[in-house]
Amino acid sequence: MIEIIPAIMPDNYNDLLRKSERVKGVVPYAQIDVMDGKFVPSISWPYDDEGIKRFESMVNNDEMLPYWEEIDYEIDLMVENPEHIVKDWIKLGARRIIVHFESTNRLREIIAILDDRVLEEKDLVAVAPVEFGVAISSDTSFDSLFPYMYDIDFVQFMGIKKIGYQGEKFDENVIERIKGLRAQCPHLIISVDGGVSLETAPKLINAGVSRLVSGSSIFNSRNIIETISKLKQG
Repeated sequence: MIEIIPAIMPDNYNDLLRKSERVKGVVPYAQIDVMDGKFVPSISWPYDDEGIKRFESMVNNDEMLPYWEEIDYEIDLMVENPEHIVKDWIKLGARRIIVHFESTNRLREIIAILDDRVLEEKDLVAVAPVEFGVAISSDTSFDSLFPYMYDIDFVQFMGIKKIGYQGEKFDENVIERIKGLRAQCPHLIISVDGGVSLETAPKLINAGVSRLVSGSSIFNSRNIIETISKLKQG
């Protein structure tokens, strides 16, 4: 079954609230795009003017992400040195963490952070580990990921060349990249983010994706539930 994940690119915390409210109860997961204006030119919450103060307050006061009891979040960290903030997002309730391969040379450290979280909480009745995904741009060979394949839960291909923006033109080359990785790793969860629309979804599903992440196609539609259903059907 194809999983459809609405992508929220929040201008500020209130924007995150509004968009989360629109998809809670509709899908199990939403993605929050986190952009620091360094790794990518765009900026999103919590890197807007007032966001960092609010974010730090949430972390320090054990406040969870909005509607966390009704929807789970995957956090797409389009930031420099994501290893510095992974723990904070987990504390806010993130269920999946996505790091861009090109943003850090410390993937092993991030993997250890996620492993340590489970070990620290092992006395609980049940501990659901946070999923860890690695995103790769159109210029990065997926062969670069092979040393980490036993430690990551999924790979996220970027379907656009210019990441950090919604509504960008779909990069057709990603189709063959997905087919290539699927042939080598038949059981791997493969996600694609960027350029996902009603037109491109059938091609991506046929290529072998497991998850489709879509922002503008969902939030700009008149009927979110209907659009998500159509995306899932391909």
